[in-house]
Amino acid sequence: MMMYLRVHWRVWATMVIFLGLLGGLAGPISAQPPLTDLIERAARVRPHPRQVAWQQREFIAFIHFTVNTFTDREWGTGKEDPAIFNPTELDARQWARVCRDAGMKLIILTAKHHDGFCLWPSRFTEHSVKNSGWRDGQGDVVGELAKACREFGLALGLYLSPWDMHEATYGDQEKYNAFYKNQLVELLTNYGELAEVWFDGAKGPNARDMEYDWTGYYALVRELQPNAVIFNGPDIRWVGNEAGYARPSEWSVLGRSRDWSFGQPNAQDGDLGSLEKLAGADRLVWYPAETDVSIRPGWFYHAGQDDKVKSLAALLDIYYSSVGRNSVLLLNLPPDRRGLIHENDVRRLREFRAVLDATFATNLALGAQAAASCVLDQDTAHAAGAITDGDPDTYWASGDWVTAAEIEIDLGRQRTFNRACLQEYIPAGQRIEEFALDAWLDGQWKPIARGTAIGYKRLERFDDVTARRVRIRILRSRLSATLANFGLYYQGPTEDILNKLN
Repeated sequence: MMMYLRVHWRVWATMVIFLGLLGGLAGPISAQPPLTDLIERAARVRPHPRQVAWQQREFIAFIHFTVNTFTDREWGTGKEDPAIFNPTELDARQWARVCRDAGMKLIILTAKHHDGFCLWPSRFTEHSVKNSGWRDGQGDVVGELAKACREFGLALGLYLSPWDMHEATYGDQEKYNAFYKNQLVELLTNYGELAEVWFDGAKGPNARDMEYDWTGYYALVRELQPNAVIFNGPDIRWVGNEAGYARPSEWSVLGRSRDWSFGQPNAQDGDLGSLEKLAGADRLVWYPAETDVSIRPGWFYHAGQDDKVKSLAALLDIYYSSVGRNSVLLLNLPPDRRGLIHENDVRRLREFRAVLDATFATNLALGAQAAASCVLDQDTAHAAGAITDGDPDTYWASGDWVTAAEIEIDLGRQRTFNRACLQEYIPAGQRIEEFALDAWLDGQWKPIARGTAIGYKRLERFDDVTARRVRIRILRSRLSATLANFGLYYQGPTEDILNKLN
């Protein structure tokens, strides 16, 4: 996966053009805007509805599967005999069932990896499942997964590698881009609605020179799958690592600067969205992060890694550090040579889901009384109680240029909790820069958590607290603050939860 992002400069240079044209709503910035102008413009950047729908999925799956599964490699060569692809027990329904039961909402399949082998019977190459022994050459992995996703209520996404080590026309700009677009059209038109199209700019050090037609690729997606978000294109970006961790301050509002050499900022930069970063930008865009990580050390299945599935503690930490930091978690589950998600992976996912379900089953703040130091107006939808009413479409707002505020919440009685959830109303933008949580303990307010950017969702973990009253302090926000949801939860000992599971 990291190799996916070692890109040719022309790839990202093309993406620069499209960040502002095809993504979320954006506003141009003057060369040296006053700080107040910058703050207001940053606060008023909005996501496109397709970006909101993507963010609301929160937890999604990646399926890496190709000839590499049978050669025990991470990258193929393009010279593999299609006959080696023969998953004797392939069951896309098992993949979908496992993902649904884990709480995932979308599956993205590597329809074609860098080796060029196609998991569908493409009309434009012989290097595909139609020349494998699987299903006597009559199979279609993409089609089977699309059907399974519909059955289990999951969305479908597809990845088509731009780099094709098998295709003879690779390196010929006109011929290869036409070939690639033909395959892209097959995937965009033959398998129903897609929720995400996953691109990268991967190209090995010995690859022939090739300039990808990103303009044309994106245009096809917009024309044929207008509701699909484009990863590593105009809609969503790579978080910058493959460990599963978003930044402590993960902003969805980013700047596009003349100084950028590539189509997105340095993905490894620790600061992408502070006002200092935005100040030099030509344009602001809504460009949220997707956090990809594999449940195993590798992205494809290797029998030698059956005992190296990530621990429950590691997966939980990843969840709080991705979903809980204004990102979407893309967790890779590589099917084995049978064509099944391995038992060890399934077992760990069941444990993971059990702990999350037990933790977030009861919101201790739901229906609690709330009072704010200020409100935008007296409309019920913007009152403080909107953050505890359980309705994601109502939200509290502080009012323009009220950039610091407090909300006190009365739980009605003493409650014990060790997790908190805060959510901004992102259709109105991302605004909160810093916040603190306090509990009324021993006759005074005592701090229990503190954080920075909130965005769609912020999850905080802390030691057990028993209190009736809690306080949210918005310490800094852009233009004004909004909150759509506040929750308090309790996670008990994981061993007790797992004992019930077993």
